[in-house]
Amino acid sequence: MNAGATELYRPRAVQHLGLWQVDPLTLKVYGVVADGKDVTGAMLDDAKAFVSQALPPLVAAEGQDNGLGFVIIHPGELGISVLAHWWIQGSVLCQHIRRTLWGAQKPMETATRPVIACVWELGLIHAEQQVWRETMMTGKPDADAYLKTRAAIAVV
Repeated sequence: MNAGATELYRPRAVQHLGLWQVDPLTLKVYGVVADGKDVTGAMLDDAKAFVSQALPPLVAAEGQDNGLGFVIIHPGELGISVLAHWWIQGSVLCQHIRRTLWGAQKPMETATRPVIACVWELGLIHAEQQVWRETMMTGKPDADAYLKTRAAIAVV
């Protein structure tokens, strides 16, 4: 067992990057950036292509989607992660991720690896589930309010 820290915690900025329509979902898009990193236009285009190709069949196979979700694009210290999330059954969050180490020719295998998210991504996921509860798990679910409400977090 290696209990030593591999990375020091330093807050990372959260960027609000707009909305994507990836049928049948409307997705809020966020960036989480490590010091010295940015979400570039190429990263944004690549993430959208990944999400547009990968999500529709996964959403259809899972079924019972609520038509809403969010994406996190995270250029970190070790590589770039793209995490796509969508809500089903009114309260269940599904996820599909792609992680690519800097300099790697192809993404890491995520189907067989039990990776969920890093500590910074988990902070944003938590903030988004709070928005979901406040806008969608009420007597009058409001998808427009969900999409307009950014996770109230500037750093994670």
